[in-house]
Amino acid sequence: MSENRLIFYHKQNTSARLRFLRFESGSVCAFEPLPVLSQIIDECIDFELDDTVVAHPAQLVLDAAKRFGLAADCIRVEGEYRARIDSCDGPVQVYLTEFTTIDPPFAQAQKINADFIDLTQARGLPGVELELLRRAYEHVMTG
Repeated sequence: MSENRLIFYHKQNTSARLRFLRFESGSVCAFEPLPVLSQIIDECIDFELDDTVVAHPAQLVLDAAKRFGLAADCIRVEGEYRARIDSCDGPVQVYLTEFTTIDPPFAQAQKINADFIDLTQARGLPGVELELLRRAYEHVMTG
């Protein structure tokens, strides 16, 4: 079975300010960083042609909401954003998830030692994560 990661973001409705959640590890991938030397294989996956077994994104959202202490409807998966990562530990599926709350859930993030960052604060992340964020930013802002 393939591993999964989630990238969380919040887009302010009034200002369109976009922030990503960065975890204590320094990664924007939940709930653990991607393995070293990971590379993006492709942006969108046709699951029917892929023989890798993956978890349904809805289950990932339920697990994440529970971890944050939020209602499940406070998080949603962006259906059109998926990336497949090749890593030394095997394939990793990356999903983009949105906090649907009016404001970012700062208190819940703080409880798990995470913080919200702007894209400009992502400097220093591994190249693969920067590319995932670039694609996420483009998807959200043009979507």
